[in-house]
Amino acid sequence: MNLHQLVSGTIQAVNPYIQLSVQISTGNTINPDGSRVPTYAPAQLVFGDIQALQYTDIIQLDGLNIQGERRKIYINGDVDGLVRSENRGGDLITLPDGAVWLVVLVLEEWADWCSVAVTLQNKV
Repeated sequence: MNLHQLVSGTIQAVNPYIQLSVQISTGNTINPDGSRVPTYAPAQLVFGDIQALQYTDIIQLDGLNIQGERRKIYINGDVDGLVRSENRGGDLITLPDGAVWLVVLVLEEWADWCSVAVTLQNKV
């Protein structure tokens, strides 16, 4: 049972979902000089809800020493933070205003949706 879908109508009445562009990380390539460049799959459009971080989320991010402008995004779909052992993650989310956010931590993960902490990469 998708509980998120059951309550999404009520949530959208207060904070409407917006269309987001998600680029899923596919690993990296290595340049001739040895530097690594991340690679991404073509962008996918998903719907999400951007919110401020809760106190417990902030404490968790502080423990990881993640700094910068941060938000929490609920996404209908699945994205990943960095998973070094599997050489994946670090997905990018682009908002309608063109701002790009890096997924740094998956806070909640369910079958049809997830909640992620993101850090601003560029401000348009």
